[in-house]
Amino acid sequence: MKPTLLLDLDDTLLVNPIAEFLPAYLQALSSHLAPYANPQLVIQSLLGGTRQMLANRQPDCTLEEVFNEYFYPALGVSPLTLRQPLEQFYAEIYPSLNSITQPHTDAVHLIEAANQRGYRVVIATNPLFPRTAIVQRLSWAGLSPDNFSFALIPSMESIHFAKPNPAYLAELLGQLGWPEGPVIMVGDDRDNDIIPATELGLATYWISEQADTNPSDPIMPSYSGALGDLLPWLDSMSDESLQPDFKTPTAQLAILRATPAALDQFCRGLEPEDWTQRPAPDEWCATEVICHLRDVDLEVNLQRVNLVLNQSNPFIPGQDTDPWAEQRKYIEQDGRNALLRFFAARSQLLTLLESFTPSDWQRPARHAIFGPTTLHEIITIISAHDRLHLRQIYQGLQTIKTIRGK
Repeated sequence: MKPTLLLDLDDTLLVNPIAEFLPAYLQALSSHLAPYANPQLVIQSLLGGTRQMLANRQPDCTLEEVFNEYFYPALGVSPLTLRQPLEQFYAEIYPSLNSITQPHTDAVHLIEAANQRGYRVVIATNPLFPRTAIVQRLSWAGLSPDNFSFALIPSMESIHFAKPNPAYLAELLGQLGWPEGPVIMVGDDRDNDIIPATELGLATYWISEQADTNPSDPIMPSYSGALGDLLPWLDSMSDESLQPDFKTPTAQLAILRATPAALDQFCRGLEPEDWTQRPAPDEWCATEVICHLRDVDLEVNLQRVNLVLNQSNPFIPGQDTDPWAEQRKYIEQDGRNALLRFFAARSQLLTLLESFTPSDWQRPARHAIFGPTTLHEIITIISAHDRLHLRQIYQGLQTIKTIRGK
């Protein structure tokens, strides 16, 4: 199976000294918006909105929505008033910031080779900018999406979480339908790239000359080296050694949080007929998948977790939930309402799981099918179930697009 490469952008594919770039960006944007608000207030509001994005944990709100909810009231200006000035800024002024950056000598060769090999390439930059700003920086690196194939370019319009939240990386994989095979996070920033990827259970490649990393550090990259050494290193590794391992509670919580975020993004682009269009007669449509996830959380997952928490080594009966799709006529239900109810149910589950102590994760139970088990193993099964159905809905929607020639 072909690898998925999650590639950071700034100071990985593009030389971009943030200590110079960020002040220049803030100065340029605040000056451009001076006719509408005091430049200092613009900067304060921008930074405040960015903090809100970094802290966001709501899977049904994109980062753009989170930013806008803070930025415009703080500035005292309506979004409609600034729409045209902001479009003008990114079209005419933002491009001048290119002078601060430099193309990375090995970046183009890496992406060319990855495309030729059929690798899935994701630009795993922190999605705190509009898409146009990220695409422009890719072009400054010599990597215009017009010339190279990228499976996903995240931005504030389409993503719900930000680095260093491991749920951000889980969301990227979720939006790709949880591709099978090796996954490698490549980045220069230990705190924003290497640690969250390791917490999610991904292989990591740290763009750093510090190959002699501290052996006592609990978070160690899979490898550390130059960008130009990435492909030779990949060639030296077995697929098995680069497979994700989502075994930790942190990884499972990230996946459970990313599932509603990925579903939210999938459903924002659906046409009315897409909700109930089955990709094949014997496969579920989007509404059926969402209803299934909703009811499993409400009637199975929440009940099982509470049972194990509140009883000593309880017996957990098996439950065949697949027949519910026909029995409950999921295809006739309102998909959007089902999605909102799933969001609410998943929020309850996450609130409960995040209150766990380390000993809670090891609480025992007896499962009708799996035998002796623990709460940790039960959550592992839930996160695997999430990945299965995100892959199902992603593949189904891709099939529908192909059939309709979209």
